[in-house]
Amino acid sequence: MAIKDSLLPEFDREVALTRKSLERTPDGKFDWQPANFSTRAEVLAAFDKNVKNARAALEKTSDAEWAKSWALLSGGQTIFSMPRPAVMRGFVISHMIHHRAQFGVYLRMNEVPVPNIYGPSADEGQ
Repeated sequence: MAIKDSLLPEFDREVALTRKSLERTPDGKFDWQPANFSTRAEVLAAFDKNVKNARAALEKTSDAEWAKSWALLSGGQTIFSMPRPAVMRGFVISHMIHHRAQFGVYLRMNEVPVPNIYGPSADEGQ
């Protein structure tokens, strides 16, 4: 199995769950954000465009590229390095999950029901 074939289902699931949360973005409450959006439709359009581009990049990445190490550099000095699949899971997918959870707090503060993600939420018992 190609490495991308093990990563893409996880990526697809998590971006779908993130989009589900973003669909709850309350219009008229965009004075809180650092980005330049003013409607939920704009947020979703930007998200969908970025997901499409990211997924295309993942699809075309070969096992030879995935086998290379990734390094965090500062001033040309390596801080640490990791296998690329570990970076994808640990710093991309898990980081998206982290921010989706933070967004859930924002939704709750604005009295918007938090969607069920990995099972029922306190707002949706489904």
